[in-house]
Amino acid sequence: MGDSGTGSLSAIHEQNEENSAGGKVKQPVRFGWITGVMVRCMLNIWGVILFLRLSWITSQAGIILTWVIIFMSVLVTSVTCLSVSAISTNGKVSSGNYPPSILPDFDCVHCCPLGGAYFMISRTLGPEMGGPIGVVFSFANALGCALNTVGFAETVRDLLIEYNSVMVDSINDVRIIGTITVTSLLLISLAGMEWESKVNILFFLVLMVTFANYFVGTVIPATPEEQAMGFFNYRADIFVENLFPDWRGAEGNFFQMFAIFFPSAIGILAGANISGDLRDPETAIPKGTLMAIFGTTMSYLLISVTAGACVLRDASGNLNDSLPLNYSGPCDDVACKLGWNFTKCEQSQTCPFGMSNSFQVLSLVSAFGPLITAGVFAASLSSALAFLVSAPKVFQCLCKDNIYPYIGFFGKGYGKNNEPLRAYILCYLIALAFILIAQLNVIAPLISNFFLCSYALINFSCFHASITNSPGWRPSFKYYSKWTALFGSVISVVLMFLLTWWAALITFGIIIFLFGYVTYKKPGKNISTVYHPYRLIGSIDPSCIFRPQCLVLTGPPNLRPALVDFVGSFTKNVSLMICGDILMVSRPSGISQRNTDKLVKWLNCRKVRSFYTPFKGDNLREGARHLMQASGLGKMKPNTLVLGFKTNWKECPPGSVEDYVNTADEAIESDHSGSSDRESGKETSESVQNLLIFFYSPMFICQSCGHPFFISSPFSDVDIPNHTINNDIRTVFQTKQGKKTIDVYWISDDGGLTLLVPYLLTRRKRWRKSKVRVFIIGQQQTMEEERKEMLVLLRRFRLDVGDVIVMTDSQRPPFPKKKVRLNEIIRRNSKHAALVLISLPVPQSDCPSSLYMAWLDTLSCGLHCPVLLIRGNQQNVLTFYCQ
Repeated sequence: MGDSGTGSLSAIHEQNEENSAGGKVKQPVRFGWITGVMVRCMLNIWGVILFLRLSWITSQAGIILTWVIIFMSVLVTSVTCLSVSAISTNGKVSSGNYPPSILPDFDCVHCCPLGGAYFMISRTLGPEMGGPIGVVFSFANALGCALNTVGFAETVRDLLIEYNSVMVDSINDVRIIGTITVTSLLLISLAGMEWESKVNILFFLVLMVTFANYFVGTVIPATPEEQAMGFFNYRADIFVENLFPDWRGAEGNFFQMFAIFFPSAIGILAGANISGDLRDPETAIPKGTLMAIFGTTMSYLLISVTAGACVLRDASGNLNDSLPLNYSGPCDDVACKLGWNFTKCEQSQTCPFGMSNSFQVLSLVSAFGPLITAGVFAASLSSALAFLVSAPKVFQCLCKDNIYPYIGFFGKGYGKNNEPLRAYILCYLIALAFILIAQLNVIAPLISNFFLCSYALINFSCFHASITNSPGWRPSFKYYSKWTALFGSVISVVLMFLLTWWAALITFGIIIFLFGYVTYKKPGKNISTVYHPYRLIGSIDPSCIFRPQCLVLTGPPNLRPALVDFVGSFTKNVSLMICGDILMVSRPSGISQRNTDKLVKWLNCRKVRSFYTPFKGDNLREGARHLMQASGLGKMKPNTLVLGFKTNWKECPPGSVEDYVNTADEAIESDHSGSSDRESGKETSESVQNLLIFFYSPMFICQSCGHPFFISSPFSDVDIPNHTINNDIRTVFQTKQGKKTIDVYWISDDGGLTLLVPYLLTRRKRWRKSKVRVFIIGQQQTMEEERKEMLVLLRRFRLDVGDVIVMTDSQRPPFPKKKVRLNEIIRRNSKHAALVLISLPVPQSDCPSSLYMAWLDTLSCGLHCPVLLIRGNQQNVLTFYCQ
């Protein structure tokens, strides 16, 4: 029967573990979900907006609308995070460096380098979209470094002005400080990821102390000096006053406030951008990113509501504006109730303090003001450092894919972590060029649009992967929806134009230009073939992009509707299906163009996506061989041969039986799969690298009268009732299967098709509630360990299997009346199954064809559900790895 079910597929896992455990030379530094993703994302999300603009936004929009702004921003980033999590858990994300063989043959085992968002998009939407986004996203990260560096430089400049220590002037001081700062950050980055991570931990601790300092300050009684500047601790009157908006100035509107706040939420991809440096990326990215969004969102909400409950919008800072205890003059606002009269500066709009006028509210409220300055430094420098690290990593991946000319020079890596030193220098120069502008308002609109564009494409790639029903799209992260991904894509584009329409036009102009170049040049890289099978011509056929493309030997399709329905149920909208009709030369075919058109129309009326191809041959074996060679185009050729079971083999002459068995045997030897469907003896053939034999109880349901009827012969048209040829025939594959089981008897590992077919079936509406059970051969002593190991293996393949059952009695002799032990086990365990799949034994050269057919017949004897025998050619069709 072959090897046990854990064969070559589990060997992949063993080899992977050996590779990771072997080689004691310099092991790259790998990070967990906390330091590698959560801390990095939180530091990248927090920035100068939090400390210098959030309280001002609260004064303009009010607490309620500020929360709306925060939740709108978080909605975009959270939906994008769900899409990123789905993409990053669609297989094992390789954390190794590029092997030399990656060019020009892009092997999916190494297909997840350090490219983060670029990789995700390029491997799902193709190089046409991935290439432009790789360029734009790398550029946006470089601009992010410049933005936060300028924010840091402006804070330092303000301190120099406060202490009368200006070097040149306000603009040139920002340039000087920014240049020194970004150069220092570059040196930290070049020191390696380990040093960069340690610096991030330091920044994170500083921010935690800063937040604690702020919240403690809200409950420390305010001094008269602080009250003069508008701080009164928690007061219900202040809270109610600040609930509603008070728009002021040219920037006083909702969308302008949203535009100013949104850059404080764009750091969610910091962890995904260094996916190659993570210890367990498929777990770390979803867990760490979602926790980072939750933590930063809570900080924004709490700071906005506490500031709004403690600080007035306007204050003079003058101690003389305090009111005596028995004051009865004209004063009726909130400040008057608290013993202060700021009416004069309010009316003249000259108040220097309060949330509407001062950007240093958090310093005012905190227990120790200088710690807020330290927080500004930590937030801006950590974000700048994260962007400076992310940009070269993404650009390195783009360079190695060699999509655009003259950029491969920057993809070279150095050291044990394959650090892209040349890309670091390039991103440093880009950031420095924008730092020399020394104006945040020039940089911010571009950054928001580039990141929103990236989010739009990431969400669309997740939606596209879900809607195309690719067999390779099996993310283990289930908390996403294709419709939420589409919503995230649309809302990102809408926001781009609502915030800064001219920047949105520039962004799309750049993308269209880059898209046009890649489309015109058509780089010869084997990437993104998962959803574009027509691009596979001339490239390899890796397991991560495998689709069962079936050549089904149906004869006239309308004579074998159950076979057509079965194959169509797992190939529709997913892969190729060709109904092949072998016309024996020795018999008149009677097939005319008119009859061919009728058969095609029959397929269309039955909503079966299939081609119909008649072919003349001396016998079944010769006709099938020629049909397999002639059908299809390029990599869109059939890779699975589906044969219906020859139920009348006992009555047929020996030559006909041998012809049938040799057809199936030849399919495997010639890198095709054979499949045989014993649905009332119908002959099916599928051409992939597997052999399927389908046994099915020959019962149909007439849709007109609702009565069942049977077919006595698989090949003879004479015995088929007239109403089997019309469109009223309904097979069990057109009805809902309910909560029945699909039982897989994985006796021999042939590459994984035995597991892939039930997975494809359960993605259909009619089979969605069916539970897959996998039966494997094992020993009684190690039964539980083998079961757990198989569950882990199947989970790593992202296959939703309900249960694994270890058969420990398969070696016992069968009962005399049943002859085959496996048949006894199947009849005992699968009485109520909707479908049974069994590993098909390969016919031996010295085994008579009649004996082989008798064994198959006995194997399926007494089963009241369809039985599918599957045999592959040992080429893996499943992989742990990402697409």
